[in-house]
Amino acid sequence: MKKIYDAVDRFCARNPRFGIPNLMRVIVIGNALVYLLMMFSNPAALSFLAFNLDGVLHGEIWRIITYIFYPGYTSALGLMITLFFYYWIGSTLEQRWGTARFNLYYFSGVLLTVVGITIASLITGQYGLTVAGTGYVNLSMFLAFAVMFPEAQVLLFFIIPVKMKWLGILDGALFALEVISALIHGNLIGVIVPLLALFNFFIFIWPEVHYHAQRSRYRRSRQTIQFKKAVQQQQREKGYHHKCSVCGRTDTDYPDLQFRYCSKCAGYHCFCQDHIFTHEHFTE
Repeated sequence: MKKIYDAVDRFCARNPRFGIPNLMRVIVIGNALVYLLMMFSNPAALSFLAFNLDGVLHGEIWRIITYIFYPGYTSALGLMITLFFYYWIGSTLEQRWGTARFNLYYFSGVLLTVVGITIASLITGQYGLTVAGTGYVNLSMFLAFAVMFPEAQVLLFFIIPVKMKWLGILDGALFALEVISALIHGNLIGVIVPLLALFNFFIFIWPEVHYHAQRSRYRRSRQTIQFKKAVQQQQREKGYHHKCSVCGRTDTDYPDLQFRYCSKCAGYHCFCQDHIFTHEHFTE
C-alpha cells in the first residue's frame, strides 16, 4: 500500500496540472442539472445514467462515470445542503492536495465503486445490480477531510457545533458496523462493495495518519520538550531567538539571516546560513 502511495506522490509531483480544476464544481452542477431534468420528466427516463454491468456489457460505457451525476436526494433542500457540504469538503481537499492528487482520489473512489458492483454482479449472477449517486465516494471524501482537518467545526442541524474528527469517528464506526452486520448475515455484496469503494481512503490517507501520529509523538518526546524549554529560556535571558555558535550573530542584530539547529551536534547548537553546513560538530 505504501508503494502505491509513493507512486501517487511521484505522479502528482511530475504532473501537477493533471485532472479537472475545480472538479467539485463540475460534480455539483451536473447533479443540479440532472435533478432539474428529473423534476420535468419521468425519473425512470434518466436511469441510463446509473451504473450496472448489464448496461455496460451492452455498450453503454458512459455509465461508468455518469452515475456520479445521479442525485441522491428527491428533496430539493436535502440535495442543496448535501451538494454545498461536499463542495466545501472537496474544494478544501483540492486546495490542500492540489488538483492532480484530488482528482486521483475522487476518481479512484468512483472506479473502485464500479469494480465492487461488478464483482458483486459476477458473484451473484445478477447483472442488473445498480449504483446511482456517490454515497461511498462522498463517505470516502468525508473521512479524508475528517483526518486532514480534525479540528474544523460544522453546525449539526445548523445549531450544534461539532468537530469533524468526532463526525469522522461516528461515520467510521457506523460503516464498520454495517460491514460486520453484512458479514454476519452472509451478505457478501454488503462486504465487498463498501470495502472496495473505500479502498482509496486507505491508500491515500493511512500514510497521512501514520505521519501525524509520528509528529505527535515527536512533539511530546522528552528531547523536543527540552529543546523548547532551552529556546524559551534563551529568549528570556538574552533577548534574541537564535545565535550562531560560530560567528555569534543573532536574529535580533541580523533579522535577514536564516538560522538552523544542527541535528548532528551534541546538545542544541544554532548556526546561521553561512555556517550551518561548514561548522565543526560539537561533541560535548
